[in-house]
Amino acid sequence: MTNRVDVLIDRIRLLEHELEAEFSRQRSGFRFGLEHGRARFEEEAIRRLTERRIRLFDYVFGSPLLVAVTAPVIYSLLIPFALVDLWVSIYQAICFRVYRIPRVRRGRYMNFDRTGLPYLNALEKLNCAYCSYVNGVIAYVGEIASRTEQYWCPIKHTRRVVGAHARYDRFEDFGDGEGYRSHLEGLRTALRTEEDAEPAKQ
Repeated sequence: MTNRVDVLIDRIRLLEHELEAEFSRQRSGFRFGLEHGRARFEEEAIRRLTERRIRLFDYVFGSPLLVAVTAPVIYSLLIPFALVDLWVSIYQAICFRVYRIPRVRRGRYMNFDRTGLPYLNALEKLNCAYCSYVNGVIAYVGEIASRTEQYWCPIKHTRRVVGAHARYDRFEDFGDGEGYRSHLEGLRTALRTEEDAEPAKQ
């Protein structure tokens, strides 16, 4: 059964690479390239995209009233997310050193490239930066949590886990006490020797 699962996981990984290659191919149709990791549009593309920008005044006063009313509620989440970001960073700085787990590089999860899109006005760029930060924190915290789980409790659940992290596939089956005891240290060693090259992908 394990071999069958491994084969399926390998097929999923292959499809993920093919999907990323297809996304890359489609992006080339938008007339931009990457230079030092940043998107660079052709001059003609910039001109056309700028024409698609909605003036800030029209954007703000053209929005439904309820959207404007809920904006402070949305932005209030910055406070708890910033606290989680800070606290989890402190946690891994202290505990991961003790467990000898490679620390997660926060910068890999913070991507604010959409703020450079010429068809967005200032408020849309701010909204994009907000979403990038919040989702970046969620991914960053998720990677720290997955490393913690692999170290302390690498056991699968009885039911299918929705949105399980990539490490979950390596965990021991629920109820396999012998496998858990015999493989726990191996999973910890694998975690300690893992190179933090890229975030784990699902």
